[in-house]
Amino acid sequence: MQKLEIIHYPNLKTVLMVENVLKKANDLMTREQLKKKLPTKVMHQTLNVILKYLEDSGKILDGRKGILWIYNPSPKLDKAIKEGIEL
Repeated sequence: MQKLEIIHYPNLKTVLMVENVLKKANDLMTREQLKKKLPTKVMHQTLNVILKYLEDSGKILDGRKGILWIYNPSPKLDKAIKEGIEL
């Protein structure tokens, strides 16, 4: 039988803290840069869980070069995407 790794799941306060830092960033940010900008320390595993959640929900892109906030809640943009013509 295999042992499962125990991951420390983040609370809402931590998720919102990470979201806020990423929203304010104007450029790509590595995990290490993100950790340095956070007001409190976050375990690496916990940060990975948060980033996976944000990526799955379409708020960030997490690539080799870094993390980028992409979410835009603009109703005009949403309408343009839905009514747009694919070329």
